[in-house]
Amino acid sequence: MNKIVTFLRESMVARFFIPAGIILIVFGVFMFAINSKNQNYIKTESTVSSIEVLEEAYTDVDGNYVDATYKITVKYTVDNKEYTTTLDNVSKYNEGDKVIIYYNPKDPSQVTMTISLILPIALIVAGIAALVGGIISGVNSMKKYKKMNEQEKGWNNGK
Repeated sequence: MNKIVTFLRESMVARFFIPAGIILIVFGVFMFAINSKNQNYIKTESTVSSIEVLEEAYTDVDGNYVDATYKITVKYTVDNKEYTTTLDNVSKYNEGDKVIIYYNPKDPSQVTMTISLILPIALIVAGIAALVGGIISGVNSMKKYKKMNEQEKGWNNGK
């Protein structure tokens, strides 16, 4: 029984990092697939026409301040045609502020605020690092477990 408890304790890092690494990789690949579709979007300047508070600022139970989030409506022009869209979960803007957005040249009503691939790539790299760390930890746990088994056999054989 002691060996099992020791193995579970020793493999705790691996049991955390391997699934965490897989989740980060999957999420990063998912975000990469979505963001790579936006790479041909065209940068334009929009104007904030209205603001709505989605969530007021607050202090969480740990004492950390959390900023308010907003829903803004922006107007922008593409090929002399004006478009209006809403952007959710953004930071504070004032009416009349200029906001850089990116629109789909095939359908200018589709917009995004970023076309960067940095976050998805960072998630994938962090996932790979966590997965490798978990595998190394798991291998080390198995080595310790085997060493304990050999040591116990030696004790049982009177060595």
